[in-house]
Amino acid sequence: MSGRAAPGGRGVAAVPASGDRRRYPAPAALAFFHGPMDCGKSTLALQIDHNQARQGRCGLLLVRHDRSGPARISSRLGMSRTAIEITDELDLVELVRSRWAAGARVDYLVVDEAQFLAPAQVEALVDLVDDSHVDVYAFGITTDFRGRLFPGSQRLLELADSVEQLQVEVLCWCGRPGRLNARVVGGRVARAGDTVLVADTAAEAPVHYQVLCRAHHRAGDLGPGAPAPGQLTLG
Repeated sequence: MSGRAAPGGRGVAAVPASGDRRRYPAPAALAFFHGPMDCGKSTLALQIDHNQARQGRCGLLLVRHDRSGPARISSRLGMSRTAIEITDELDLVELVRSRWAAGARVDYLVVDEAQFLAPAQVEALVDLVDDSHVDVYAFGITTDFRGRLFPGSQRLLELADSVEQLQVEVLCWCGRPGRLNARVVGGRVARAGDTVLVADTAAEAPVHYQVLCRAHHRAGDLGPGAPAPGQLTLG
C-alpha cells in the first residue's frame, strides 16, 4: 500500500473515526424498511443495531407504540432491547443534542414502529440526517387496517434516501403473498375504527391482526373455518 495522502492532503490516519461526523461531516442517510406484520422488521432493527455497535458506533433505539407494552424493540423470535419511547412531546433533535452535550456519542438512530410517527417527527429525523449527520434506520408498516397509508409511513416514503421492502415473505392463508394487515374484531374484518390500535397477530385474541393478500383483504375473507362476510355466528 502506498503512503500517498488522500485527495485534499489528508492521509488514511486522518480519516475521522466513527462518531466524529460533526467535525468532519460525512454523508448520512435515512433508510426506511417496510413490510407487513410478521415479516421480521423488529428482528432486522436489532440486527442492524448489533452490527453498527460491533463497528464501534453508538446509537439510540427508539420505538413508538410497541406491542409489548413498555418501551422496547422486541421481535417475535424472542429478541428484545430496551428503547426510548417516542411520545408526542419528545423533541428528537433535542434528544440527540442533549446526549452530545452530556459527552455521549450518537452516530445513528434505530426507530421501530415508525408508521406511528407524526409527519413532523419524520421531518425531525430528516433534520438530524441532513444537519447533524446522524444515520437513521426506520422500520414500519406502510398501510393501516383499511389499506391506507399511515401518515408517518407516507412521509418516510416521500423523504427517505432509500426505501426497502423486507424480503421475508409473509403468506396469506391462500398461499399468495400477504400485503395488507386486516384488523379482526369478533371474527370479522373491521372496516372502521381508530387508525392506531396496538394488537398482535395471535388469532385467539378478540381483536388481532391477520396478514392477507389484496383480494382476500378486499373480500374480508379470513380463510376456511372463519365466518364469511355477513354470515351470522351461533353463540
